[in-house]
Amino acid sequence: MNNLRQLIEDYMEFCHYQKNLNQKTINAYRIDLGQYYGHMKEDDMAFKRNYITNYITYLHKRYKPKSVKRKVASLKAFFSYWEYEEILPENPFSKIKVKFQESSLLPRTIPTGSLQKLFQAAYENREAEGVSEYQEKSAVRDVAVLELLFSTGLRVSELCSLKCRDIDLEQGSVRIYGKGSKERIVLLTNVQVLNALVAYQKLFQKDIREEGFFFCNRLGNRLSEQSVRFMINRYADTARLTEHITPHMFQHTFATLLLEEDVDIRYIQQILGHSSIITTQIYTHVTAYKQRDILMAKNPRNKLRF
Repeated sequence: MNNLRQLIEDYMEFCHYQKNLNQKTINAYRIDLGQYYGHMKEDDMAFKRNYITNYITYLHKRYKPKSVKRKVASLKAFFSYWEYEEILPENPFSKIKVKFQESSLLPRTIPTGSLQKLFQAAYENREAEGVSEYQEKSAVRDVAVLELLFSTGLRVSELCSLKCRDIDLEQGSVRIYGKGSKERIVLLTNVQVLNALVAYQKLFQKDIREEGFFFCNRLGNRLSEQSVRFMINRYADTARLTEHITPHMFQHTFATLLLEEDVDIRYIQQILGHSSIITTQIYTHVTAYKQRDILMAKNPRNKLRF
């Protein structure tokens, strides 16, 4: 049997150069498979069914179901690849049944009132007088980031990865490369959003041209996801919001509000770049206000009179 460490390294190269997976996915695979390697005392153990089931039990004792599910999926993909390459005579997972009782967490959304206060704080900061050039540029960029994040339902990683060529402000479109290198186009239809992006592009055109990424930080480098999180927290504090707001909550709120406006879930799936409609369906559970309005107005029970 081949050396397990070498098989893992070869598989990582396959994921990077042939499957063209993004770096985050590759890093996750490397962590999961490295952990598996560290758990096995001998190479031969790693390919035997009973040792794998013991390892899965070990994972269940240490991690939450969602983490276990990901780690097991990494192992499955690893063994499937080497079975396909005929390095393994048989995939040890072929006779292993793994069940996950993963709790269903509803997506957290931002109340409309809180969203209004957050944007108001950002716009007031942009209009502030007597500030430095750096503060002015940062404020203009912050508004553009918030507007694009909320009006398109982008993931923060997608927003920070946008290149200058991906945004066409004349046509009002954004080309997004999502998970699994899937490409989609989202249209910009709100005038205020477009104005915010035009104002940002005008101020940062030199940085954008030199760096290549659309959103840049004060050093002229690509804006990081952590910087976006800090920025949102800062405006949430300024607006005196009690809830903790994350960038991902903008996507949840965007999708939920579209559903409450009776937008077909298949269109929402396309806009968000979900490969499966099952992923998008989590939002159908959080439209309680819409459900209440429907039932108050159209509940069949309303037709009965006594």
